[in-house]
Amino acid sequence: MSQTLVLATRNQGKIVEFRRILEALAPGEINLIGVDQFPDLVDVEETGATFEENALLKARYTASATGLAAISDDSGLCVDALNGDPGIFSARWAGEHGNDQANLEKVLQQLHEISEEKRTAHYTCVSAFALPDGRFHVEEALFHGRILHAPIGTQGFGYDPIFAPIGLEISCAQMKAEEKDAISHRGKSLRAIAPHVIQLMRTLR
Repeated sequence: MSQTLVLATRNQGKIVEFRRILEALAPGEINLIGVDQFPDLVDVEETGATFEENALLKARYTASATGLAAISDDSGLCVDALNGDPGIFSARWAGEHGNDQANLEKVLQQLHEISEEKRTAHYTCVSAFALPDGRFHVEEALFHGRILHAPIGTQGFGYDPIFAPIGLEISCAQMKAEEKDAISHRGKSLRAIAPHVIQLMRTLR
């Protein structure tokens, strides 16, 4: 019998990605649902100063509010030429939360005169798992690459159309889902935290 795990996001792209990765790691063990299944649940204000603080805020609140195990992530794009920005503000870099197109266009505008060799960047992802009894675990992972001069590709979400992984000449938005999962910040973070999630959830049976 599968255990229910709540993913603390309303981002359907993340839900699909998390579900795909967890199912590959623990087939049939975890029934992943989003917070959209709890219409009265309010969105947590991301007041943390780091990815880890924000991820834990969301996971702990969701576990406490639903009485179920919860997992969340806080992730973002860190551009070297922008001193690590947008960072924790990646989802609202252009002002409106979740406007992917506006966010990536702002980054491209800010890098307009930046040469190829200085367009290095990385994604950071911190996955946080929390139980209603207070137990938790976090894992961080990085995904290095560079910022392209224009968006290309239709897969993925967020900044994927302008981010090219190191050693590749394509954007994340041109990659198959399984290819991206194998090397991405979220894939690496989830694979690192999954054994802890599975072990802790098995104690709930």
